[in-house]
Amino acid sequence: MVKNQIIYIIGFMGSGKSTAGKKLASLLGWAFIDLDKSIEEYTGKTIPEIFSQDGETYFRAIETQLLRNPQSQTNTIISTGGGTPCHSDNMDFMLGTGLTLYLKLTPVQLKSRLSDSKDERPLIKDLEPQRLLSFIEKKLADREQWYDRSDIIVDGIDLNINQLHSLIISKLNS
Repeated sequence: MVKNQIIYIIGFMGSGKSTAGKKLASLLGWAFIDLDKSIEEYTGKTIPEIFSQDGETYFRAIETQLLRNPQSQTNTIISTGGGTPCHSDNMDFMLGTGLTLYLKLTPVQLKSRLSDSKDERPLIKDLEPQRLLSFIEKKLADREQWYDRSDIIVDGIDLNINQLHSLIISKLNS
């Protein structure tokens, strides 16, 4: 069995981490944690409020603290934020304590998904539509050095949750 029986779902914002995480947790009978929701509960602020009032450095510190919370370290699926693996050696931590799953999408696919939810996402809320794609391309290119280290990499479009569940079970049992 894998390390502490924890699965970290990583990927760019809008890649479907929370949706896939909830479904996988249900199929496995495990707990589910949305790291961004945990941050909001912990701070009493929304993610956009944290970014605007306290800054990204504060946000990343809280994110790292809650990611490493020992209460979430068994039979749990954790949906991380898009930048979580890229800060504070978080990717090394996740690789050392569980199974990492990267939901991979192209920049065009991500732009399509993110265009209608920009206001909820501090890093893209002020971008004009034509600048959104170039932002995604650059940020994704920067982050893929971490994302590509995942134990499992799957196409996030047309994700078959039952096939993914089977793949995860085989990885957990190997």
